[in-house]
Amino acid sequence: MNSTGYVERREEIENYFDRTAAKAWERLTSNAPVGHIRATVRAGRDQMRATLLSWLPQDMRGMRLLDAGCGTGALAMEAAQRGAEVVAIDLSPTLVKLAAERYDAQDHEGPGRIDFRSGDMLADELGRFDHVVAMDSLIHYDVPHMVEAMQRLAGRTRHSILFTFAPRTPILAVMHGMGRLFPRSDRSPSLTPVSEPVLRRGLQQGLGALGWSEGSTQRIKSGFYTSQAWEWHA
Repeated sequence: MNSTGYVERREEIENYFDRTAAKAWERLTSNAPVGHIRATVRAGRDQMRATLLSWLPQDMRGMRLLDAGCGTGALAMEAAQRGAEVVAIDLSPTLVKLAAERYDAQDHEGPGRIDFRSGDMLADELGRFDHVVAMDSLIHYDVPHMVEAMQRLAGRTRHSILFTFAPRTPILAVMHGMGRLFPRSDRSPSLTPVSEPVLRRGLQQGLGALGWSEGSTQRIKSGFYTSQAWEWHA
């Protein structure tokens, strides 16, 4: 993907998570006490991760999984416990380093392992996979860029891609609009709410041409966290 808009957005997200939000993200993804708002986000993310994992095989021995936008590595670690060979990649070197440290601190049993990397989740050199999971890593992009990313991933995936998007709801639309009132230097890279029917049409055209079809979908709402999981399979 060579789109200037995608590259600029990717760099903005990398800068934010690696330099501005790393400490907050470290705390959010730990067991440390957090305030009410972040507690609802933590609960929502835990529920979303469990949902996505429930759509993957329980026995993943001999399978390659791409954790696209791995953050601090919680999903990658659970997939590795099932025996998967996981490539866990994120734009933020700081978060990837934290994920690797947390993984190294655990006792590892079974055949699974994790290869932690920092970089672009769409890089062709990552190779082919049986399954791809992109949890809350495409929510910053608009529909055309999401569809193009899914096409790129589908070309190197044998079975399924599980991803999440920010569904367009009245509340999310208001929050998104309010965020634009802040000075640019004070903003985080906001999520981009998208219309589910518009996204479906784009994916049916983009992935349908490759022989892919949609599977399960589930919306998770927990306080200040709203995200929708979607499964597409070859």
